[in-house]
Amino acid sequence: MALPLRRKRFDLPLAKDPTSRFLTWLTALMVYLAALSLAGALFVSDMAKRWESGLAGGLTVQIVPQPGASPSALNEQTESALTVLRSTPGVKSASALSTDAIARLMEPWLGKEAADPLLPMPRLIDVVTDGPVDTAALAARLKSAAPGATLDDHAVWLADLRRFAAALHIAALAVVALIGGAGVMAVIFAVRAGLAIHRHVVELLHLMGATDRYVARQFESHVMSLTLRGGLGGLVLAVATLAGLGQASAGLRSGLLPDISVNVWQLATLAIVPVVASLLAMLTARWTVLRTLESLP
Repeated sequence: MALPLRRKRFDLPLAKDPTSRFLTWLTALMVYLAALSLAGALFVSDMAKRWESGLAGGLTVQIVPQPGASPSALNEQTESALTVLRSTPGVKSASALSTDAIARLMEPWLGKEAADPLLPMPRLIDVVTDGPVDTAALAARLKSAAPGATLDDHAVWLADLRRFAAALHIAALAVVALIGGAGVMAVIFAVRAGLAIHRHVVELLHLMGATDRYVARQFESHVMSLTLRGGLGGLVLAVATLAGLGQASAGLRSGLLPDISVNVWQLATLAIVPVVASLLAMLTARWTVLRTLESLP
């Protein structure tokens, strides 16, 4: 006689298998590592966006004090550089940073000594562009007008930053892919072990009219329950780890580390990881059971 396809309980005693606890803990570990890798990629992406919004369409001119030069000579060189910049096509504005602003920029590296008036500090000029600028010709003109002046093109920094962010994204995806592959292999091992342990029960179910698809659904539900439980535990541990890192970095200066606090959208993205892991495990269990039963005599 045919068995009903939907039952509230398992006909196979899968919960008593020794592989059940192994699969739960392994899933928790893999989701934990995958969530941390994905969070790192999200943090780097946010940092790259902030840098790009702050550096796009800009240049920085640095005027280094010459040996033996007086402060008045440095001021004259700064004014000469400003005159050159403001007369350059494509330059929207050029303004020299105050000594206090320069000291605040250098404070993460030099400490409070950056505000010492006796410390020789370079002059910085913030340049905003609204069109193409011939940076090579502008750098030559600046050197002629103000010896010791150097021109930094933010576009070069942004290109390096984009390459760095892209490399980190690829690395994060590679880590997630490796973790997913390890998870698939673990599910295949657990399902095959379960089939070997309960082979006599499976044969009895076949004699009673159960199909391979019915047996596969037993394993699907069991594996999905285990991996979802372990995945949620791994996600909680990952969020707790990120929260701890955020608290530890709260006292550090913003110039040293990117913001690693988790916002709502990032948390929603991380919450997808255990769901995807559970669905992947379910599909793997279905494929493994059907393939294994097809090969049986």
